[in-house]
Amino acid sequence: MIPARYAYFVFGFVLSGLMSMMVSGIATYRTVGMIDGFVTLWLGNWLPSWMVAYPTLLVVSPIARRLVAKLTRLDA
Repeated sequence: MIPARYAYFVFGFVLSGLMSMMVSGIATYRTVGMIDGFVTLWLGNWLPSWMVAYPTLLVVSPIARRLVAKLTRLDA
């Protein structure tokens, strides 16, 4: 098992993987349609997207948390 102190990184890894998979799948489908070899093409587009998405998530997520904290309030 992975120690809990790495939960932020594991969460980001899983989230970025799932999100980039979905987005690249939709973009690939909209570009070429359901062709023979679609899955291979999709995976070929997804992996580079994930390599960008994961470090981006690690950098942007603290900024997004601060912005959300400023835009919301605790209800009493």
